[in-house]
Order: sequence, then C-alpha cells, then structure tokens
Amino acid sequence: MDTVGFIGLGNIGSAVAANIGSAGYPLVVHDIREEAARPLLEAGARLAASPAEVAGRSDVVLTSLPGPVEVEQVAIGPGGIQEGIGRGTVYVDLSSSRPALIHRVAAALQQRGAQVIDAPLIVGKRGIANRSVQVLASGDPGAYNRVKPVLDALSDTVVYTGSLGTGSIIKLAHNLVRRGVGLAIGEGLVLGAKAGVDPQVLWDCMHWGLDVQMEGLRTSFPPKTEAASDRDVPASFTLALSRKDVGLATELGRELDVPMPIANLVEQVMIEGMNRGWGHRSTAALFEIQELAARVTARAPRQEKQT
Repeated sequence: MDTVGFIGLGNIGSAVAANIGSAGYPLVVHDIREEAARPLLEAGARLAASPAEVAGRSDVVLTSLPGPVEVEQVAIGPGGIQEGIGRGTVYVDLSSSRPALIHRVAAALQQRGAQVIDAPLIVGKRGIANRSVQVLASGDPGAYNRVKPVLDALSDTVVYTGSLGTGSIIKLAHNLVRRGVGLAIGEGLVLGAKAGVDPQVLWDCMHWGLDVQMEGLRTSFPPKTEAASDRDVPASFTLALSRKDVGLATELGRELDVPMPIANLVEQVMIEGMNRGWGHRSTAALFEIQELAARVTARAPRQEKQT
C-alpha cells in the first residue's frame, strides 16, 4: 500500500487526512503548526519537518492549503515538495487555486520525474468527516488511475474532469455561482424584511419557490443542445413577465433604499434580452445572452436528423 504524504492540516486538511489514515494508508504529515498534526500522530501518522521531507518519504503527496501563495511556496518554494520528490511519485493538490499555477507546478515537478494531479474539493451536506466530498480530479489519466484509490478513501464521489487544471476551473465556477446565488437570496430577504414582512414567513415562501426553480435547473438548464433550447418550446413564464417582476423588485428597493447590485445587474441583462425581441421566450434566453457576450457555445452542437 502506498505511503501517503499530507501537507496542510487545517479544518479541511486534517479531516481529509484522517479519512485517508482510517482507510489504512501509512501517513507522513506536515503543517507549519506542529500541534495541528497531534491527533494524526496519535493515530499512527509520522511527522515530517518540511514539505521536502514529506515528498521524499511518500509515494503520493497531497496538499490542502489556503490559496495560491501557499501552494506555490509548498510545492516549488525553498524546502518545498520539488526538492524532495522522486521519480514516480504523484503530487495531488486539493486546494482551491489558480489553474495556471498547477501547470507551472507540474512543469517543475516533471523535471524530477513526478506527476501532478489537480483535485479541488466540493464539500457535501454531511461534511468531510463523513466523506461527503466530491473530488474534481484532472491531469494525466495514468496518474489519475494511480491515485484514485487514495481519492476514494477521502471522499464518496470522484469525478475525472479531463486535462490538468479543469478541476480548478470547475471549482472556481461552482463557488462563483454559489456565492452569487447566496447574495441574490440575501438581497431578497433584506428587501422583504425592510418592507415589513416577517423574515421567517418570507424565507418559507422563498424556499418553496427555490425548490421548484432548482428542479427546473436540473432538467433544463443550461440547454443541452441548440435543438433543446428555449426557442423550440412555448414558454410557461416568459422573459417579458419575469423582467416585469424583477423591475418591480428593484423599484421597491429604490423606494426603501435597499442596495441590490445583483438584482440590478439581472434587470439590465433582461432589458438586453427584451431589446433583442426575446420577450416571448423563457428566462433560459438569458443564458444565450451570456454565450453571445463571451463568444462561446456552452452546449452540445445540434444533431442533424438522418434522412
């Protein structure tokens, strides 16, 4: 069984490392706060004095670090993984970091005969300690297959996302959407509360509607193909009607002096859709506006019917 090195024993890293240790993997661990390693050492892990030492004593090295600065320092800085890693070792970064950085790290470690996997985490409802984790692994398929048993030990879902860095791209896009949705919900709750509505009643009603919305997103958004776009089906609730409702909400916000940056942005995009003559279409038309702005089609190409 491979010896697994683990660097970065904060709230996330310590729980992830504990799951790996519970699966029977020998652990070599390091953190800038030696006390953070104590529970793992008591469970049988061995302590290393530096990231370089971890790499030198491990077959697979994982890091869980706060951000790009720490990843760069630990991976390719003085005393870092690069100085100790050997041929055939696989380095796996679980951190949320820059896609461009993992490519630089990979180029540096490949000179030592090592391979690199980018594998940021999305934590589920039951938490890391219960292995409620989705791993977004990207990189060389052979290296991925080599480390997949370790990733299985720390999570309940492992997704191979493709070439190196695609895991981080998905993680960043995912977090962006979550924070945007959260801020939009906050705008609505604060608007209602300032207008005198009981916040609990407002949330209960909003939650019911959001559940319906999420089910709709799962089945129809983003459009999977051009043929399946909202152009081809009658809209049960048109962009024009939705734009009217959003306009009424932003009007109320102005009346009550409630800042609503997300709502105002949504309204402006809706106005663009109306100016394109898309008022009869569903709100999925807003997705196409984003595609046009970015000059990219984020859906599968239309499949021509065979005659």
